[in-house]
Amino acid sequence: MAKYSTGSGGGGSGESCELCGAAGVETQTVNVAGAQLEVCSDCAQHDDNATQSDDSARDDRKKRAAQNTAKIHDAAEADPSHWEDGADYEDDQLPYLRDGYDDLVTDARQDAGYQLGELAEELEISEGDLLALEQGRAIQANVGGSVVAAVEEFLDIEITESD
Repeated sequence: MAKYSTGSGGGGSGESCELCGAAGVETQTVNVAGAQLEVCSDCAQHDDNATQSDDSARDDRKKRAAQNTAKIHDAAEADPSHWEDGADYEDDQLPYLRDGYDDLVTDARQDAGYQLGELAEELEISEGDLLALEQGRAIQANVGGSVVAAVEEFLDIEITESD
């Protein structure tokens, strides 16, 4: 049975692994879940200090995020019952937005002399949707294409990608 270290002793030959209990193995000191343990080479992979490079870890997180997003999208396509009653998002799809659309909207609003809430009220749209456009997170906030069209027309700007 595995035991936990009190922090005394050093690595060496002929000891037992404090993680898996293997006896008569060469051990090394590692940090596992905040505890200093003497472990065999097989269990050394659990060392908290032996982390991946930052780039590799970031790539792994991005890959997992993309996979999760794809799963959510696939689930939504397979079972549309989670949409609000009466909502028809197919008829109000968000168009492709050009890079830097957030700055274009913010600058145009400020040039026109409007505060965020004032413009939202003038256009009869949600202040949250307008804020999402100005923060570059229209996709995450599910801003509809009708909101984009209203902002473009009123502020006389083009934030959608043209073919």
